[in-house]
Amino acid sequence: MRIFNRVRQRPSTDWRLATNRAFTLIDDGRYEDAGALLTRAADLEPWLSESWFNLALLHKFRHDWEQARTAGLRAVALLEKDVGAPDWWNVGIAATALQDWPLARRAWQAYGLPEPGAAPATGEPLGMGLGGAAVRLSPEGEAEVVWGRRLDPARIEVQNIPLPSSGRRWGEVVLHDGVPHGERTTTSGGRTSVFPVFDEIELWAPSSVPTWVVLLEAATEADRDALEHLAAEAGYAAEDWSSSVRLLCRSCSESRMPSEEGDGEAQHDPHDHSVPGRPGPLGHTGPGSAWSPERECGLAAPASLVRGLLDGWVADSPDTREWRDLEEVC
Repeated sequence: MRIFNRVRQRPSTDWRLATNRAFTLIDDGRYEDAGALLTRAADLEPWLSESWFNLALLHKFRHDWEQARTAGLRAVALLEKDVGAPDWWNVGIAATALQDWPLARRAWQAYGLPEPGAAPATGEPLGMGLGGAAVRLSPEGEAEVVWGRRLDPARIEVQNIPLPSSGRRWGEVVLHDGVPHGERTTTSGGRTSVFPVFDEIELWAPSSVPTWVVLLEAATEADRDALEHLAAEAGYAAEDWSSSVRLLCRSCSESRMPSEEGDGEAQHDPHDHSVPGRPGPLGHTGPGSAWSPERECGLAAPASLVRGLLDGWVADSPDTREWRDLEEVC
């Protein structure tokens, strides 16, 4: 087979040595040094799609999306198969980060994903509606797995109220990687569903809605649920962190973990806060646990509305409800 008038052959020893060394440096976070080696490898074997795939991957790690798109397009131009190559997935992520929607659409189709529907107007994102999934926020730090709605293969809208340590808010859209690290299972009506856990790459669209923490006195679960429903009716969210968050070690978080209840809807399915070296699950109140009236609750609502929501919740049943210590945390 000839590519650019050159007989294709196995990559040279120098190419393999440079590439292997580069990925060792990437594992150590030495992206600049790795980039020099991968550029050298591409100069040695420019006909090899892997040369450009590796560079595109490095630029993705660095969040250099212009370079990732350029290298990714060179990689796919050299592919020997038309559908399903991971090179196209990297192109799709870079195009999504850059809001290059025609290229993103082309990339997902070339990868072999279902047709996204009618082409969007110029400047509008794809709307593929891929259902629910989980995303690991801050994967390199104190990671937190939250539930979200997949807008397309590279973006998830966060539907839980993340803990303040994540630096993320309810309603934000995050760009995520394509290879899942872990799964969550939910059971509803006797049916078990499996959801992938993707790692966040970066924030794609911020939310202007702040996160608050408040201590509730809720005599029953129904009292707690009433606040969640009231917030949802107002177009915002409340989440009982006392029962919705469980502590997992990193190993557990990246494996298949049951969510014990629910159907993949954020307010009813536990999300995870991962702390390296700690056993799990810990601190999660599952079905059948004794009810404690004191609850730590997360609220996602504007400052102009949050106190009115809480006061309205109490006013509906003043004998069984109370709140205190409201604080904006993110």
